[in-house]
Amino acid sequence: MSPDIIIYTDGSSRGNPGPGGYGIIIEKNNSSYSKEFSEGFRLTTNNRMELLAVIEALEKLKQDRQKVSIYTDSKYVVDAVEKGWLINWEKKNFKSKKNIDLWRRFLKIYRKHKVKFHWIKGHNNNPKNERCDELAFNACTKDRLLIDKQYETSN
Repeated sequence: MSPDIIIYTDGSSRGNPGPGGYGIIIEKNNSSYSKEFSEGFRLTTNNRMELLAVIEALEKLKQDRQKVSIYTDSKYVVDAVEKGWLINWEKKNFKSKKNIDLWRRFLKIYRKHKVKFHWIKGHNNNPKNERCDELAFNACTKDRLLIDKQYETSN
């Protein structure tokens, strides 16, 4: 599968839970198009930010049925999808799982595209992963951070 879109994502938190953020790079294959996105939250977890980065990236795509390659250092996200865990969690209505709100949001957008995940080792000199890490960290150090309402109200 030659992707239409290539996405790099990373999420982080300073403390777990703590202030967190995500970073995204979206590129169109065979094009010079490249765009960066990031956002920070006052209280969240690393896994929530890793997953939210993927969701936000996919939600930014303007057309459905895109072939998308996502590169992330999150085993949590990659394994949940690529090993089929997520489908089993959904069948069991996410019983005893964390981040249900985000997983449901993910499935809604994920099913609109043909997505292939690629795990890359974090902090291993991959320039685009390192840039996403920088975007995520910088986002969570801003003065004004968003509220991860679902996380803060459920914990």
